[in-house]
Amino acid sequence: MMVRPPQLRNDCFALPSGVDWLPMAEALDRLRQRLGPVVGQEARAVTEAVGAILAAPAVARRGNPPAANSAVDGYGFAGPVPEGPVEFPLVEGRAAAGVPFDGAVQAGRAIRILTGAILPGGVDTVVLQEDVAREGNRIAFTGPLKRGANTREAGEDFRAGDALLPAGHRLLPQDIGLLVAAGLAELPVFRRLRVGVLSNGDEVVPAGARAPEALGPGAIFDANRPMLLALLARWGFDPVDLGCASDDRNDLRARLDAAAEGADAILTSGGVSTGDEDHVSALLREEGELQSWRIAIKPGRPLALGLWRGVPVFGLPGNPVAAFVCALLFARPALELLAGGAWREPQGLDLPAGFEKRKKPGRAEFLRARIGTDGRVERFESEGSGRISGLSWASGLVALDEAERHVRPGDPVRFLPYSAFD
Repeated sequence: MMVRPPQLRNDCFALPSGVDWLPMAEALDRLRQRLGPVVGQEARAVTEAVGAILAAPAVARRGNPPAANSAVDGYGFAGPVPEGPVEFPLVEGRAAAGVPFDGAVQAGRAIRILTGAILPGGVDTVVLQEDVAREGNRIAFTGPLKRGANTREAGEDFRAGDALLPAGHRLLPQDIGLLVAAGLAELPVFRRLRVGVLSNGDEVVPAGARAPEALGPGAIFDANRPMLLALLARWGFDPVDLGCASDDRNDLRARLDAAAEGADAILTSGGVSTGDEDHVSALLREEGELQSWRIAIKPGRPLALGLWRGVPVFGLPGNPVAAFVCALLFARPALELLAGGAWREPQGLDLPAGFEKRKKPGRAEFLRARIGTDGRVERFESEGSGRISGLSWASGLVALDEAERHVRPGDPVRFLPYSAFD
């Protein structure tokens, strides 16, 4: 049975009076504190749960290994063994994985045992078969050998009742193996977050709608929407294509209404500033809930956050580079919280710069960059937000904080690979 979470409060994006420019760290902290799951829960088979987010801790129903067993092929007996030569007579039979020995091994005797076999009663130590000479029903080898050698203790990995993974963890392929080994067949997970993506503007033409030579002088292809839809799919969300709205309030309103019926969150690109044709922010302000966050970053700055019919809306800038960077920095961690997951901090690398850059104080900057063959970080030739080619040229971003800085070749810089946001 699905469990439904509460809706976000109307003031979840509100800023204190007098706040104008937000430092990036404060903006992220506000999102982290105020957002939570907006999707319901469901039960899912462990074998079909990769990519899902746990709605409750995963607790082991069985220990691993469930019983003490042999880590090698060899011979088992009661240890320890002193230094020097030693000889054991063998009992009849053997212990194998899945075919345990029916009985116990008397003191002073040994048994043939294979990797993974449960240790029979009276056995706590195993000698490797490569270290043993065997003649008939007797073995000989040279000690010393510690008690417990070449064995695995019951539950040495984890025990029944141990919490293996926390709520909010997004399941990876290796997690599936762990949970199956722990005896779990079904898990409570959050339903996949459905995120709608809406472009807007009379100048924007959907990909493939017209041949390039048929476009008017003011028309551009809608690059942002397919780019954002692809990002959402890569991040494990369920992308919903909302199309492109014209610069008509009725069209935009109808598309937002439809999105609120079928999506859990909405990303828009463009129209979020305060100009005459910024209809997204205007409509949200008039008929929904809107907070315009001016964040001290480059590229980016305007970020419209609000609610439409109770559904959270993230209004991204219209320039492709700014839309991409803001999606990575703000939408990615915020959407993970809405999906029931944990806040995600991108893991960066400190690497030497292969460029020079003078930066003024006051706002954080993110440069399209990649790692060169010499191990230094190269930056894209232009910082213009319209140079979309730089996103493909780069493999990540160089993050510079709000402080004034003069970066010289060889200076350490923080490099955030695109993969750090996955």
